[in-house]
Amino acid sequence: MIMKPSLTELTKEFWSKGYVVLEEYFDGDLMDEYNEMILQHYGHDPAWEHTNDFVSRSGAEVVPWFPYLDGNTEFNTINNDPFLRDLTAAVIGEDWSDLYCMCMFSKKGSKGQAWHQDCPPENPVLFNLNRLVYTHDITPEIGGELCVMEGTHKKGLLPAGVPNEDLEGQKEFLPKKGTVVLLHGHCWHKVKEVKGEWRVSTNFRAIPSGVPEDVTDVCVYRNMRYRFSTEEVVEERFSEAE
Repeated sequence: MIMKPSLTELTKEFWSKGYVVLEEYFDGDLMDEYNEMILQHYGHDPAWEHTNDFVSRSGAEVVPWFPYLDGNTEFNTINNDPFLRDLTAAVIGEDWSDLYCMCMFSKKGSKGQAWHQDCPPENPVLFNLNRLVYTHDITPEIGGELCVMEGTHKKGLLPAGVPNEDLEGQKEFLPKKGTVVLLHGHCWHKVKEVKGEWRVSTNFRAIPSGVPEDVTDVCVYRNMRYRFSTEEVVEERFSEAE
């Protein structure tokens, strides 16, 4: 592990930007173990779990896996890391809760994930916290860069428009193995096209006290709002140009 900034510094940075990055935080050997476990689960060509309509319209070409739902507790080593839990408490409050652990696999040639907000931003206190852990290097050859619009956790609704297009001012990240990214669920973010054989990341989502567990059921994309529990578009979105 590398030297860690103070919780105060990291919390201030998070609430200023909507995210904070811990470069190469977790041990590389530990990440190799998790990466192999994840790849063994998926194989090389896993089937899409969402409907074809959702995949084509959302531009979110990822295959999710929720290991805890399968009774897999091996991810507890990451989830129970003391500093990560202390940082989570500093950022979203002492009485926070784990929401779920979600691995995300992207195939070669997939679009990645289009711009989105994990949950509707109309109520600023109802949000999730993404804690993204990277078990392998994300490189230019692999693709799948993480893109974030800094400060947009305080700017309300993601504007309607082209789902995947680059936005002026976007920050792009190529996280290295062991890196952790804490990202506010209202912050506009996307993942770029995957060029390599595969790309994986794992999201240990959390919520502040008082936030309902279904807060991420409705996701906001530039062209729609989508409810996962019922697999339906609950709002079509159009830009003024349309």
